[in-house]
Amino acid sequence: MQTVSLSFFRFPPGFSRLWAFAMMGLARRPMSRIHDIGFWKLCGSGTGEGFTPLPNTAVYAILATWPDLTTAQTRIDTTAIFRRYRARATESYTLYLTPTSSRGAWSGTTPFIPQPTQSSGPVAALTRATIRPRAALRFWRREPTISRAIGADPNVLFKIGIGELPLFHQITFSIWPDTATMANFARADGPHARAIRAVREGNWFREELYARFHVAAATGTWHGQNPLDQLDYAA
Repeated sequence: MQTVSLSFFRFPPGFSRLWAFAMMGLARRPMSRIHDIGFWKLCGSGTGEGFTPLPNTAVYAILATWPDLTTAQTRIDTTAIFRRYRARATESYTLYLTPTSSRGAWSGTTPFIPQPTQSSGPVAALTRATIRPRAALRFWRREPTISRAIGADPNVLFKIGIGELPLFHQITFSIWPDTATMANFARADGPHARAIRAVREGNWFREELYARFHVAAATGTWHGQNPLDQLDYAA
């Protein structure tokens, strides 16, 4: 069963942040040589809680797919490039996810293999989009209200905006207590729903992907805690 890992790293001011920025290019070769790795992406982060045009130079992320959970955990624990990231970072947090649904494409591929599951517990949502240059200004005028809506929702356990390329390649990722809570937010007639209608009507995205996951495991901390501990979740 495919497992998706999403690792976050927070770096202190100074040389470590310069190192992390440089690794957006330099880490490509060692990442491509990891045994058993499938699709992978190196990402920076934004200052908001969803899509955001303003970079956060302290936080970087690595997304990867693996054939199963055990392989994912072993490679992230032992592979040199992941160990180098953890050694430089002041904090790191890795989520292991099982895809349950996915539609759309990412860099022309379909990276996630959904698996039906009856598992209860926390679920994650990932939206990735390539914004058309002609639509960028309209999108970024609307986006801040979406980020505020995500951040203000009392049910969201974790949220972050990451991306491969500022302004045009954007990812929003969030974790929710259960499927119903996540669906209620997505369907509510607020900034999020109105933005989706605007995207559809204006054809703002050149490429888009929407995926949902079961959270299988988590290691490390973020802001000093495992965000899933809010549900007494045992990683």
